Amino acid sequence: MTTYRESRAASPPLPEARGAVSASVRTALGEGTAIALPPGTVAATDPFGDDLQLALYVLYELHYQGFDGVDDRREWDPDLLHLRRHLEDRFLGAVREAAPGGEGDTADEALAGLLVEPRGYDPTSMTHFLQRDGTREQLREYAALRSPYHLKEADPHAWVLPRLHGRAKAGMVAVEFDEFGAGRPESIHARLFADLMADLDLDIRYGHYVDATPSEALASVNLMSALGLHRALRGALVGHFAVVEVTSSPGSRRLARAMRRTGAGPAAERFYDEHVEADSVHEQVVRREVVAGLLADEPHLEPDVAFGVRATVLVEDRLAARLLNAWRAGRSALRRPLPP
Repeated sequence: MTTYRESRAASPPLPEARGAVSASVRTALGEGTAIALPPGTVAATDPFGDDLQLALYVLYELHYQGFDGVDDRREWDPDLLHLRRHLEDRFLGAVREAAPGGEGDTADEALAGLLVEPRGYDPTSMTHFLQRDGTREQLREYAALRSPYHLKEADPHAWVLPRLHGRAKAGMVAVEFDEFGAGRPESIHARLFADLMADLDLDIRYGHYVDATPSEALASVNLMSALGLHRALRGALVGHFAVVEVTSSPGSRRLARAMRRTGAGPAAERFYDEHVEADSVHEQVVRREVVAGLLADEPHLEPDVAFGVRATVLVEDRLAARLLNAWRAGRSALRRPLPP
């Protein structure tokens, strides 16, 4: 396989602002100044909209790769953390309202619908569409908007490791070990995704496509960061992880077929082939060891695990609707089309 340069060798530039909140964050970080935002601005901002989601994404990225020219010490700036808390409350509050659980909601009940594959073609599914009808350009768009997560794949879930113990911790480490290449740097899943992007003639630099990424895709990344960075939400992060692993193998099988059908290239095919095999095992480990182990030790977290499942389904369904509506109308699903 061709060896490509490391996608995370450097921190990306700050993305362009999309409104008052993200502009204030960009200015504070870019100029090294204090955050300045009129009272009530966050409360008036769409919790699923571009402005709030970008601002939240930028603040979370201070805990990952950071940004070119931004002092790493801003990661723990109390004013930025205060703003992030308000943005998180607005976002997670809207998620809870849009995906409410019933009384006595259990993790098994929340996951039940995901364990059964639909019979035939599912018109609401991104992967069904891409397998049957997707073009190479639509696959390129899909890879570009997924890159803010997949170029750091498994990193947000690693936040939960110090917060688990016993069966849950052992199971989680086993799955993460595979995600991080099982000791082989060339097999780290984030690296495999960079290779996929190169096959699709995309720029593999970390954060390169954030400006083109719609709010629905940023919300998908922000949800796992929000759950991962709070010990109080460890149960919800386990629920999120369960959804990822339960749905990954069948979805990856469809995406691998889409890559072959469009001649995307061997690295593009390999990324999803790897997930078909690995995640069919991971799904069992996550449900039987991570989820079951956590709830055996901390049964009071069951509503949180169920919330993590519902929240993940909600944000992924919103993203699927955005992509499918655009593609079926013959439009780009990105905020700005990719260069040919």
